[in-house]
Formats: sequence, C-alpha cells, structure tokens
Amino acid sequence: MIFENDRVRVWSMTLDADGGMFDFHQHHHDHLVIWPDAGEAEAQELGDEDWGVRQVAEPGYCMFKTVGSGGPMTPHRIRNAGRTAVTHYIVELVGEPSPSPVTLDAQTNGRGFISHPGMSAPERPDEPST
Repeated sequence: MIFENDRVRVWSMTLDADGGMFDFHQHHHDHLVIWPDAGEAEAQELGDEDWGVRQVAEPGYCMFKTVGSGGPMTPHRIRNAGRTAVTHYIVELVGEPSPSPVTLDAQTNGRGFISHPGMSAPERPDEPST
C-alpha cells in the first residue's frame, strides 16, 4: 500500500518477469487499475484449473471495476505473462459503498484488452468503453 485516507486506498503491484505472481486475494471495493507501462498478465480464479483470464495492457491502460455492494469479488491470483517486470496501480474507493448492488463488467480506456474463457476473440475496442 502506498497511500490511504478515508476515501481511497492506493496499492502498487510489481510482478517480476516470467511468471512473477501475486497470490490469491479479493477486491471488496470498486477500483481503478492503472498500467503506466505495457505488460501482459494472466489471472486464475479460485477453484479454476486454468489461468483463463488474459490481460494485455498498452502504456496508460486503465480499467475500472465495479465490485458492487453485494459482496467481494471471487478470490483470484495474477501472474506476469511477459518477459519484463511490470508494475500497475490499484486505486480502491473505500469511502462509501458502491452505488451498484452487483459486480459489473469492467470499463476500460481501450489501451489494451481482457479475454475470458469462452470468448471467441479478445475484445479490443477502438474507443474507450462506457
């Protein structure tokens, strides 16, 4: 953790090259993820056998995740899928409950993509999603 007050909490996460991992954790608050530099990562949800989620970030990639007030996200872990160390930042909104009762799809600025099992191809929008 690099900053905290009564409204936000900011985390810095560095994943070492070639598989550096941050083990199982869960998000309890709506949050913004910022990748200042390019990188690739894979995620695995608790109970899954495969690392089924892939994230590719271009420099300046941002993703906002509404966790919702109905409970935390499923525990997951993340590992570096690239050949160089990557750092990203997570800004949690801790000051008030989420305005949504449920978890919503992530919103991004279009500088990268996330693919999930069952997707025919990674979604890579030309414009920021809303």
